[in-house]
Amino acid sequence: MLEAVELKDGVYWVGAVDWNIREFHGYSTTRGTTYNAYLIKGEKTALVDTVKAEFFPEMLSKIESIINPAQIDYLVVNHLEMDHSGGLPQFMGLAPKAQIVATDNGIKGLARHFRGDWPLIKVKSGGELSLGSKTLQFLEAYMLHWPDSMFTYVKEDRLLLPNDGFGQHYASYQRFDDELPSLEPVMEEAAKYFGNILMPLSPLIPPLLKKVGQMGLEIEMIAPSHGIIWRSHVERIIQAYVGWSTGAAENRALIIYDSMWGSTATMAKAISQGMSQAGLENKLLHVRKNHYSDIVKEILTAKILVIGSPTLNEGIFPSVAQLLSYLKGLRPLKKKGVAFGSYGWGGEAIKAIEGEMKAMGIEVLEPGLGVIYVPGDNDLKSCFQLGERIAHSL
Repeated sequence: MLEAVELKDGVYWVGAVDWNIREFHGYSTTRGTTYNAYLIKGEKTALVDTVKAEFFPEMLSKIESIINPAQIDYLVVNHLEMDHSGGLPQFMGLAPKAQIVATDNGIKGLARHFRGDWPLIKVKSGGELSLGSKTLQFLEAYMLHWPDSMFTYVKEDRLLLPNDGFGQHYASYQRFDDELPSLEPVMEEAAKYFGNILMPLSPLIPPLLKKVGQMGLEIEMIAPSHGIIWRSHVERIIQAYVGWSTGAAENRALIIYDSMWGSTATMAKAISQGMSQAGLENKLLHVRKNHYSDIVKEILTAKILVIGSPTLNEGIFPSVAQLLSYLKGLRPLKKKGVAFGSYGWGGEAIKAIEGEMKAMGIEVLEPGLGVIYVPGDNDLKSCFQLGERIAHSL
């Protein structure tokens, strides 16, 4: 039998670790992930979220180490996405007296997802559910990142269960942040998760955090539905979210490019040298050699995006166009940009990149730099000087 992990007195992690997942609807998960579910025992018992369907037996075994699932009174559904609700039908089959607790949007979504005939309790922000010695309080988190999203707060334990908020795709046998040899990989994954999942919803996050304060929710521990549980670095992850959601970034540039025959790559290196000479930290990212979800993680905390592409068929090279299309949907905040590239005759890619930048709210610093065919000494000098000018603009 698999054992539950106690977080607080009467509060248990009963989730599952997915060591081998490497792709999550297009997002690279090179460090695996977890599906976190939580069992809360007072005089009554609630399960908060389930797990991806294939991991249900693992969750069930952990629950059974604490209680017979038939004795569970409530299933709190913080979010309907199938990595959190996939085990719901199996659980309800084993817990005949359990009532499902969800927002209005959650209840509507349940009907569309599962079409089950289950007893339902609709809750709103500020609503409470007593388990006896434990009290659950709810906060609607509309569009973070689905309409049904909700936070659950255990008042007596100052424990926040925010589902996808503050999460990371990170697999580990340790459950808590302070058990890890280093926190940095987890922070990297938290930034990647924010950049790829929550960045387009950034304007909603500061008001939600303000609402947490207005409700007087003192937070001693944050237990998200993916990754590590925060108990020693709660303030660090909250402040990271404050920064990410308001567009705070480092004085750093990214040179993001692809190249057909090496000319655009040569330009990228010369631009980088100019930046480095002027003291600006920078990083080169070849689009086909770096997964787009990893590039987005870098974009989250950089001020300048220098995007390069050769011209193909009077447009942007496909790999760069794909990244820009993806990035447009994420709506990055407070970025500045410049376009560049090599071309044979038309050079339309440069103007097209600038158009895409403007469409997503990136401030274009100056007209793009184009080079016909292979860059010569004077062309490389122009690239170097462009890098210097970008550095001086900061």
